[in-house]
Amino acid sequence: MLPDNTQTTISRRGLRRAGWIGAVVVIVVVVSGVATRANDARDLRKWTDAQTEPTVSIVPAAPSENGSSLDLPGRLEAYSRAPIYARVSGYLKSWKVDIGTPVKAGQLLAEIETPDLDQQLLQAKADLATAQANATLAGTTAKRWQSMLASDSVSRQEVDEKTGDFAAKQAIVKAAQANVDRVEALKGFTRITSPFDGVVTARETDVGALINVGSAAGQELFVVSDMRKLRVYVRVPQNYAPSIKPGDIAQLTVPEHPGQTFKARVEASAGAVSAESGTTLIQLAVDNADGKLMPGGYASVRLDRPASATALRVPASALVFDDSGLRVATLIADDKVLFKPVTILRDYGKTVELGSGLSAGDRVIESPPDGLANGDKVQIAKQPEVAKAQGRSNEKKA
Repeated sequence: MLPDNTQTTISRRGLRRAGWIGAVVVIVVVVSGVATRANDARDLRKWTDAQTEPTVSIVPAAPSENGSSLDLPGRLEAYSRAPIYARVSGYLKSWKVDIGTPVKAGQLLAEIETPDLDQQLLQAKADLATAQANATLAGTTAKRWQSMLASDSVSRQEVDEKTGDFAAKQAIVKAAQANVDRVEALKGFTRITSPFDGVVTARETDVGALINVGSAAGQELFVVSDMRKLRVYVRVPQNYAPSIKPGDIAQLTVPEHPGQTFKARVEASAGAVSAESGTTLIQLAVDNADGKLMPGGYASVRLDRPASATALRVPASALVFDDSGLRVATLIADDKVLFKPVTILRDYGKTVELGSGLSAGDRVIESPPDGLANGDKVQIAKQPEVAKAQGRSNEKKA
């Protein structure tokens, strides 16, 4: 058994050692707490700094892979359409064809009764006969006076007068003959015939109707249309007109044949812009040998256009319009923002095709937040595919 003073010394050493150990523990705890707080403060500062940088989604500015289509209303017209008017006045004696009747060139459509013209023809023939008789007498007289000139029975002046009278009478005969020919030619117009092969699409007269001459005073009697081929007229907006060329193929649909399309070929362009509508008139031709299409009807025309080599497509939500004009926010080096002015070539609704301002591969910010300015630093949002891949990787590690 140790003496009391030895036990006291051991006890003091144990207490001193315990005190040192406690102090070391306290120091370790304090230092650990301070380090943890410093790390937390640093992480909080980083997180706070990161929150001040907006997170944005980016999309690449890429050329259109496929061309676009232009849907426009059109109007169908017969390839050849002839309103038939009368060339003589009278009364309609009879008509031979009605609407919807196919006719051939030269086929009789109607006949006109012309009592006044008949009397004019009789009068013209009578005038011709009188002129011919006068000319015959003048010719006989001129010959006699010329024979008497040799015997000096008459003067040269008198002979010249008789000869001139004969020439005048001959001219009157020619005029009378021309008048007869004119009236007979008019008489030929009493038979109204078809100018070409086609279909009668209108009949605006009936038996006994009064017929007036010409298109100014009288109405059209018939309309003959060649419907084996139709013209399609479309008004194309000015900015699209240069891309439509003769020979381009269009798809045609009509309400009376739902689900069926017809091919039409661009034939010509007016080459001018209408000041009222800002459009250019384009003419197409469509085959109608089966007669399914009707002239005068409405049609929907779809024109397929190739993709532009220089135009780039971006989402419509990427556009920013403010006092600086129409712009698009892009990302440059160090993920900093740069606004670029752009021009819209075509609007497709959810996407737009830009004609200038961007280069292929530019990183475009989709739906840029308000207050974003040039030089601002942003964070790029992770794409859904990348986020899913990182999530699967974390699950494997766990």
